[in-house]
Amino acid sequence: MTEHTLTQVRNVLVSLAYEAGRVMMVMGPDPSVYNESDTKKNSSDRVTDADRAIECMVASDLRNRFPGISFLGEETTEAAQKLTSAPTFVCDPIDGTLNFIHGFPNIAVSLALTIDKRPVVGVVYNPFRNELYTAIKGQGAWLTLPDGNQERLPLRPIPAPMASLGGCLVALEWGSERQGPNWELRTDMAKTLMSSKATGGAMVHSIRSSGSAALDFCYVAAGQIDMFWEGGCWIWDVCAGWIILEEAGGVVVSANPNDWNPELESRCYLAVRGAKMREQEAVVKELWGLMGDRKFVF
Repeated sequence: MTEHTLTQVRNVLVSLAYEAGRVMMVMGPDPSVYNESDTKKNSSDRVTDADRAIECMVASDLRNRFPGISFLGEETTEAAQKLTSAPTFVCDPIDGTLNFIHGFPNIAVSLALTIDKRPVVGVVYNPFRNELYTAIKGQGAWLTLPDGNQERLPLRPIPAPMASLGGCLVALEWGSERQGPNWELRTDMAKTLMSSKATGGAMVHSIRSSGSAALDFCYVAAGQIDMFWEGGCWIWDVCAGWIILEEAGGVVVSANPNDWNPELESRCYLAVRGAKMREQEAVVKELWGLMGDRKFVF
């Protein structure tokens, strides 16, 4: 696709993101949203009418405008449908559904375009804070603030040094899988990251769990969080944030050790903010070292 076409796509995705935000503001948060939400895998994995309405609106608009481009969406894609090399739109209508039904304002619509199984356009919008994150491959990443002003990402033009995990603010999420080996790895790593070095831990500054993987990627892109370690989320959770992070000088490797080039559908991600390459590689290896021979399996 030409640069002009990618810009057109970005503009359409931004327009759809703002419309999705209006739907979210009208349909929730409200106490009735929780009672009317449906369970998917278990009680911590839920879907609302707003999720369905937004994805239907986005899919319909994109198919009308770009009939030759495929579509993957959290609420409508069949389990057997996989990303191909063909141009594909990827949609998470509400990333942070649990936040949405509880009225916690860390919620976003996440929209992306992939080509050759890599993201080339990304748009993430949180209507409750009126913050819009966007990127086009090769054109940088941007945050549009509530007053309409744009800030290039990362927010610090010269990123702070990243000497070790000990100086990092780390994001991780808890997911809906609350037992078994993956849960044991997740909870043990959270404890290890927080524990003192005297007890074998990393003594990170702290851990943050925002409830939205898309926004976690954006916060890493902005440089507000140093890294995001995650196993279990899906392509629609990370696709838009991935290109926003890369265009802000960050990198994405696997949450599992020794995989420096994860696929979009791998479900295991370690997002690291912009810094000197040797510093990024050093903190990745340090975190992988804490995992030993363990890894997420999905």
